[in-house]
Amino acid sequence: MAKLPSPKKIWRIWLGSQSPRRPILRWSSTDKLGLLMVCILVAIFSSYKFLAVPDLKPGDIAPFNEIAPKDAIVIDTQALKEKKKGLKESFVQVIDINQSETLENTVIKQIKQLRAFKYNNFEIDINKINLTNLEREWLVSASDNEWKIWEEEIEEASRKMLSQGIINTLALDQLKQASSLQLIDLGTKDSPNRSLGAKILSRSFHQKSNLKVDLVKTNLLLENLINQEGLNTIKVKKDSIITKKGQLISSQEFDILEHFNKVSRSPRLLKWLITFSESLGCCGILLMIMRREKPRLKARHGLLSLTLLFVVQLAKDWLGPIASPLQLILPPTLLLSQGIGTISSLSWMATASLIWPTSLDQLGEVRLLIACIAGSFVAFLGRRMRSRAQVLQIAVFIPFGALLGQWFILNQVIKAENIEFNTLSYDPNSLFYETLIISAMLMVTILIIPILENTFGLLTRARLMELADQERPLLRRLSREAPGTFEHTLTILSLAEEGARVIGADVDLIRTGSLYHDVGKLHAPNWFIENQQDGINPHEEIKNPYKSADILQAHVDEGLKLARRYRLPSPIADFIPEHQGTLKMGYFLHKARESDPSASEKRFRYKGPIPHSKETGILMLADGCEAALRSLDASSSDSDACQTVRKIIQSRQLDGQLKESSLTRAEIEIILRAFVSVWRRMRHRRLKYPSFNTR
Repeated sequence: MAKLPSPKKIWRIWLGSQSPRRPILRWSSTDKLGLLMVCILVAIFSSYKFLAVPDLKPGDIAPFNEIAPKDAIVIDTQALKEKKKGLKESFVQVIDINQSETLENTVIKQIKQLRAFKYNNFEIDINKINLTNLEREWLVSASDNEWKIWEEEIEEASRKMLSQGIINTLALDQLKQASSLQLIDLGTKDSPNRSLGAKILSRSFHQKSNLKVDLVKTNLLLENLINQEGLNTIKVKKDSIITKKGQLISSQEFDILEHFNKVSRSPRLLKWLITFSESLGCCGILLMIMRREKPRLKARHGLLSLTLLFVVQLAKDWLGPIASPLQLILPPTLLLSQGIGTISSLSWMATASLIWPTSLDQLGEVRLLIACIAGSFVAFLGRRMRSRAQVLQIAVFIPFGALLGQWFILNQVIKAENIEFNTLSYDPNSLFYETLIISAMLMVTILIIPILENTFGLLTRARLMELADQERPLLRRLSREAPGTFEHTLTILSLAEEGARVIGADVDLIRTGSLYHDVGKLHAPNWFIENQQDGINPHEEIKNPYKSADILQAHVDEGLKLARRYRLPSPIADFIPEHQGTLKMGYFLHKARESDPSASEKRFRYKGPIPHSKETGILMLADGCEAALRSLDASSSDSDACQTVRKIIQSRQLDGQLKESSLTRAEIEIILRAFVSVWRRMRHRRLKYPSFNTR
């Protein structure tokens, strides 16, 4: 029985199925873990609503069309809430027994305090009670029997008042008057024992309350009041439409859905699992496509695309039904198209569209389709724009093109089909304002691209054009301090650029990489033959092939240091070591073996790595062929030049230098002929003009 290949093997076969196979940049375990976590976050924010209970609420977008199964009368809960809100000051209070006991104990404590004053001959200050002379005389002359009767009357009066309820907003004067009325059996209103008792009760109850709100009785009161005014109801007829897909669910529609048990009160685990798996799978497929387009893709580039996807999901969740596909899809598509590539940006756009909310009406689906069409133009054009001014044109023309598309569909197709406008529809003014917002967002994206270039190692066309400017400090230094190397660089640039152009490789990348591939020679320009003057060769003076080999290797190592110092992007810095690969330093190996036949060949090879892209492979061939083509005399024919170039290329192939470059045999043959055509242009003769005697 045949054994099925493992997922890991399928993954490697799929990535390496190109012909010829391109080398894949391995990601570390930490990078893979970080990417997986972002994928999970995207999947969670795409599916968590299926775990929410209830699954619908007023203000959500209806995910389906719902028809009423029968006639019904439904209570309008929103109107009910409004009525309750209007009756919020209506409530029922009852006696709080605990608070009543506390206040009654306060009264008893006040009486005991007065009794203590009497038996201590008023040595304790009683001015706090503010006694009148008559009240003080009564306290002195009152017998025990009179005191007992007076005390019982006050306690009885306090119980009566507490049973009726005390409120904390009653004025002190009103409280004194009520207390005095309760003590009418103690004598006239001005009698000292009655006035003193009223003072004790009023001071004990002032700004105090023994009432509390009874929620049950309050709700009953509210229901009775509402029933007296009448309930607002919603009449529903059988087969009438409750909700339309893509429209906002109103409060009344929610009441009807809940009446017919269409609102789920439990998590929808199966739908959550399906949506979660779809979102997670889309993220994985996005990374697979990006790695297939660019096998040397760095993990941070994948992290950028997933982070943008996560931000879009957050924005969709936050904005809800007003989320615009054009506003959320176009800026990231432009960014990825500029920084990574067309296929990667198209894949990102497709992923963002696939995990977009499915509860869209016909208009929402049309707008999403227009966003995808506009995004496709951005993806194709963005990578081809070679200056930021050209990219700005995209920020203007694409949004207005989308505006015309939406206007045409809204005014022609929708009206012709008699499709009703809903809450997601836009009038022409809204569409125009949206277009201005999209243009502004694209312009902001263009402004932040230079920041993201350094943060995520992106390499845009505009950045390549800026780096290829020969007035940049590093290139000016190369032309000034190592003029021979600079001329050598320009010659190689012509060969490599034509070789890249004829096979469809990245011309802008190879042009910029060619300019910087030999900057390491700045550390010791005179040690390289193209910079030597007066026939002085330092290598012949030291007569040490090992040291000479170290100096040649140093121009690669120093070049990488300069690349870091001048913050060259890694795709440009890769040209510095890869254009030499692991080639032999044949001349110095021969010199070493003249004195020591056992000299190791490995000691006289560059450290590499070998070329990992078509562009660096082409540059290696151009670097090897430049000196040989330059050495051909004027009488050499095209066949001689072709034979010379072929020998050099075959030597590189036999040495294994091109096995990771993904250059095919057919492409190498085309590159060979391109080199010869450049050589033919370089060696053209000029007419010799006769000299004239000016005497």
